Amino acid sequence: MLDHIFHLPDLLLESGETLAGAHVAYRTWGQLSEDRDNVVWVCHALTANADVLAWWPGLVGPGCYYDPADYFIVCANVLGSCYGSTSPLDADPATGQPRYQHFPLLTIRDLVAAHEALRQDLGLTDIHTLIGGSLGGQQALEWAVQRPDLFDHLVVIATNARHSAWGIAFNEAQRLAIEADPTYAAGQPGGGDDGLRAARAIALLSYRSYPAYAATQTDPDGDQLPQEHRASTYQRYQGDKLVARFDAYSYVALSRSMDSHHLGRGRGGVAAALRRIGARTLVLGITSDVLFPLSEQRELAAHIPGAMYAELDSRYGHDGFLLETAGITHFLERFYAPTFVH
Repeated sequence: MLDHIFHLPDLLLESGETLAGAHVAYRTWGQLSEDRDNVVWVCHALTANADVLAWWPGLVGPGCYYDPADYFIVCANVLGSCYGSTSPLDADPATGQPRYQHFPLLTIRDLVAAHEALRQDLGLTDIHTLIGGSLGGQQALEWAVQRPDLFDHLVVIATNARHSAWGIAFNEAQRLAIEADPTYAAGQPGGGDDGLRAARAIALLSYRSYPAYAATQTDPDGDQLPQEHRASTYQRYQGDKLVARFDAYSYVALSRSMDSHHLGRGRGGVAAALRRIGARTLVLGITSDVLFPLSEQRELAAHIPGAMYAELDSRYGHDGFLLETAGITHFLERFYAPTFVH
């Protein structure tokens, strides 16, 4: 399946800059019901794309909870990503050259503005469920605050109302690694690739947990000194894997977008912003998540009117929102049970 491309008018960004000639890549699955009330809109995380069936198997797809046989599923690639939407690698219409490290700051509100424009273009006036985890959850919350009348259900997993100092520090450490690669400042295809490898190794420490590494990356017992440690080769493998599919300039741009997330900005604080949400909401935290700890999920549930709160017991840390689809499905079944027969 190929991406559809939606061309935006010039987008006025929250920073005051204008992003000219922007476009958004998106995909859909399934058919709209006669009443047009079966839309599930999925917001993706930092390095994912519009192909939600590929990166959220077990939750979205044929035979899964969100089955295209039942739902009209939409997933749009965020601005700044290198998976088809306008990114630092695309030419600036004013110069004809890629922006690279000079790409403008995109906030979470800017990412939502692009999705809102796409929704209007698609003529979708009622969204049955808006769902996202991590950066996708930040987008979903922002959108639900902006449009309390649009969404019937909101599902947010391993996310927060404001990106924490801890999360920003992790992101800055990764950006420092990328910027230490001299090819990044040169502004060229493949610039910052070595730095991106190091950044991914840093990120994994926030995405996983001590028990997860202990269970999967501990060296086997033996009398010989290991030539290479399993955990070391794993970090290098994951760095190479990301470089093969992503881009350092997009990584910097989207990590800065994540840092900008603050629902309470200009709205009288986080609690006041969360009280605006009109959707019936499920907030799902992960017990071993060190990047978005349970305290952040509890804050969401405490202030969103009538929210259901649940905790997913997982050893996989933050990445549990991608890996623990059976557990997520269990809580979705409980969440929808009073009002919806799946």
